[in-house]
Amino acid sequence: MATDSRQASSGTRPSNFRGPDVPAPEDMYKCVHCGFCLQSCPTYLETGLEAESPRGRIALMKAVEEGRTEITPAIVGHWDKCLQCRACEVVCPSGVPYGRLMEATRANVETVFKRGFKQRRARNMGFNGVLPNTKRLNRIGGMFRFYQNSGLQTVARKTRAVRLAPGGSLEKFLPRLSDNFFIASGQIIRPEGEVRARVALLGGCVMRLTHAPTLDAVTRVLARNGVEVYVPETQGCCGALNAHSGERESARDMARKNIDAFLEVETDAIIVAAAGCGSTMKEYDDLLANDPEYAEKAADVAERTRDIHEFLAELGFEAPTGSLATKGKDLKVTYQDSCHLGHAQQITAPPRQLLNSIPGVEFVEMEESLICCGSAGTYSLIEQEMSQRLGRRKSNNIVASGAAVVATANPGCVIQMEQALERAGEGTQVRYVIDLLDESYQIADDTN
Repeated sequence: MATDSRQASSGTRPSNFRGPDVPAPEDMYKCVHCGFCLQSCPTYLETGLEAESPRGRIALMKAVEEGRTEITPAIVGHWDKCLQCRACEVVCPSGVPYGRLMEATRANVETVFKRGFKQRRARNMGFNGVLPNTKRLNRIGGMFRFYQNSGLQTVARKTRAVRLAPGGSLEKFLPRLSDNFFIASGQIIRPEGEVRARVALLGGCVMRLTHAPTLDAVTRVLARNGVEVYVPETQGCCGALNAHSGERESARDMARKNIDAFLEVETDAIIVAAAGCGSTMKEYDDLLANDPEYAEKAADVAERTRDIHEFLAELGFEAPTGSLATKGKDLKVTYQDSCHLGHAQQITAPPRQLLNSIPGVEFVEMEESLICCGSAGTYSLIEQEMSQRLGRRKSNNIVASGAAVVATANPGCVIQMEQALERAGEGTQVRYVIDLLDESYQIADDTN
């Protein structure tokens, strides 16, 4: 609803939040500034600044809501530095829905605050030109893959020619792309034996291009456990990156496209292998709550969406028998909780259950497993300094665990930790939990 005429809680001044997407006062005034959130907030832990904490950012929201300040560049800077990891939600005794508050706040920022030309152009190109268009995303991914595989990347980096290209300073963050992308073409993967469940699988956007073999592993693991997998051809990006960055209208369009795709056929569940995507799809009902045509359908999709680890734990999975030990020595593995799995979805036990079931794995916990690694979607590109500080913090904890492998559940986390470990000169491998389970299954098959 429009809020130009809405009065602040004091009843004396109009709110300076305006437009169709605004943070709800009933959400922000749940915060009593108790401070429980401080020690869970990555940016506060790094800076010690009140304005870089959840309660500090909510205090700024209240100031705007009460008409005490306009939305200024300084205030936007503090909101932009939020990772939206939602660690604060888990520890908040008042139940402040911080993720919902921050998404609405950022959407309002994009309505009333004018960013610089280069940033506006980049946002428009990425959020409205590339992510919603699967074919365009595939073409761009193909160009980058050629750039990497042809040797051009090596030459460009050695000669420093990459710095001459538009956006060349971001090239160092380009992740390694898969040799073959995971393409959603309406394919159906059937189990050999009895069908225990039928599911639809989200391919997504980034993960299809950077970790296609993991999505293939997801289909194999599901089929191994008696699950028939359908991959809708008309699906696309889930809209998470857009929603988290304040681009709510384009996120809604992307959600509608996926809702139509996943409701084409009747399935028992919609499976997601990327934590950030799963979190967003489970909140489609909130995103489309005011859409009379899609509200009910959005709630249906949200209810049926399951993280792959969650689904396997609920269904009951075949115990793997292939050992990952080498030369008689168990593989030491630790686990990094992806924020939108551990915090937003509050799924922490199932990934550990899968890891602990694999023969030849010595599982060890790491310190601060639930502290954000600094990826946070586009955050690693926009807030590079803070992202790399958090990457160092995470890589230090990984190394201190003594693990040879750190497992996780989100493509952004994999990319961030690989780059942070590489910068630190460490050789710890980063793997998906599902990759390790699939590897155990395949080892067992090869030895039989």
